[in-house]
Amino acid sequence: MPNLSSDALFILIKSLEKGEKRNFKLFVARNSGSADLKIVQLFDALDKMHTYDEEELLRKNESIQKQQLSNLKAHLYDQILSSLRILKQSENIDLQIHEQLDHAKILYNKGLYIQSLRLLEKIKQLAKQNNQVTYLLQVLFLEKKIESLHITRSMQDRAEKLSLEMNEVNDRIEMITAISNLSLQLYGWYIQHGHARNDEDRKAVDDLMNNGSIELVKSSKGFYERLYRYQCYCWYGFINQDFLMHYRYAQKWVDLFDKEEHMQQIESAQYIKGLHNLITSLFDLRYVDKFKETITVLENVMDSPIVLNNQNNKIQSFVYLYIAKINQHFLEGSFSEGLVMVPTIEEKLKDIILYMDSHRVLVFYYKIACLYFGAGQADKAIDYLNRIIHWKLNLRDDLQCYARLLHLIAHYELGNMDIVNYLSKSVYRYMAKMNNLGAVEEVLFNFIRKSIQSGGEMNQSFQDLLQTLQPLEKNKLESRAFMYLDIISWLESRIQGKDVQSIIKEKYLLHK
Repeated sequence: MPNLSSDALFILIKSLEKGEKRNFKLFVARNSGSADLKIVQLFDALDKMHTYDEEELLRKNESIQKQQLSNLKAHLYDQILSSLRILKQSENIDLQIHEQLDHAKILYNKGLYIQSLRLLEKIKQLAKQNNQVTYLLQVLFLEKKIESLHITRSMQDRAEKLSLEMNEVNDRIEMITAISNLSLQLYGWYIQHGHARNDEDRKAVDDLMNNGSIELVKSSKGFYERLYRYQCYCWYGFINQDFLMHYRYAQKWVDLFDKEEHMQQIESAQYIKGLHNLITSLFDLRYVDKFKETITVLENVMDSPIVLNNQNNKIQSFVYLYIAKINQHFLEGSFSEGLVMVPTIEEKLKDIILYMDSHRVLVFYYKIACLYFGAGQADKAIDYLNRIIHWKLNLRDDLQCYARLLHLIAHYELGNMDIVNYLSKSVYRYMAKMNNLGAVEEVLFNFIRKSIQSGGEMNQSFQDLLQTLQPLEKNKLESRAFMYLDIISWLESRIQGKDVQSIIKEKYLLHK
């Protein structure tokens, strides 16, 4: 992983687009005095730097003293965010509601109670229309405050109606909190461990699902209650390799946004994530036509304002689109053609590495390694696998394990038997330590040990190994190994004397 600066201000400035930088300078000129000229100078200096270096910054900008730098940076940070808030307000319903709430509080503080209540009623309708339940709670709190301190005579039975509304909103927030917590816990479990490895893992995931949250929201028609419930079943199916369940609930997830289209703008990241999960489920089920159709939908979304006007959505949609495109090459057996994308992906990763989560970077490295391996370039695959193996963070135990296993197989392909002999022991110990040794891995390691002893001449043994592994592919607890490595196609390529991509391409054409 590149050694990137962690300076928050520097990263924020580097994330700004040209229009946002121009807007910031206009904002400062409009709202600040001459004393703020230094923050503009600091802004320009940081904008020109490629990496953050405080000594260089002070050396090139003598008017900025070291003792005042900390305060200047804090002030500049706040001013950039304030300028962005004004610029992005029309694109975010929560910012609009928040501003209106501020206005209502100002009216109240001025003693204009009736005007404040009228505005609060408008905010309430806006929040309901856009499923912003937490803002409803804030509106109701302010309404209750006004009604309890002042005699407004705004309507009859006001106290009873406000109490009922507050109870309804509290119940909804309780449900949303419970189901969103469960969704996050399931996703967190997957990020840490990957797919379920054994009965113990399945029990752990079952225990998460059996906490009552699913039943609590089952009959709810609220947008967020349904969204998080669908997510829970998505993660649950994906972890347990129940790909049909994963597909069904990913489709419900996307359908929810198609039915309430205005929510695509409000929760655009969730919508894009739903499309990603739908594409992934279709890939796992080998539903080729719909897989390609949904990739087209994602490409169309990437050209829409919800992505073009949002840096976070740009990054996420890029990640999901290129993961989908790599998966398409895996499906079709067109590994060599897929390698054409690698320079584009590498270049883009350099641009967005400051904002990328480590998990996504690992996934890209592993998939690129698989592209090279499938294309018959085991040496290049090793380069990308080394990036994963030498990763310093404790993330994605499954990818760490199967990267090492593919690394071992790549050296086997290259005939580096001395390295294979050393690696087979260390990889076996590592996978055992990480509780990632199943029947498939044990059989594979036994084969490699025998192959080392015989000097690699084991043509008949490839056939025997294939016959042993093929039944395990249908076993749900053992099939996870085949998701990370297409061992069957590799063995068939060795037996038939063809490259891996030719074998997969033949299967793809036969499947079509």
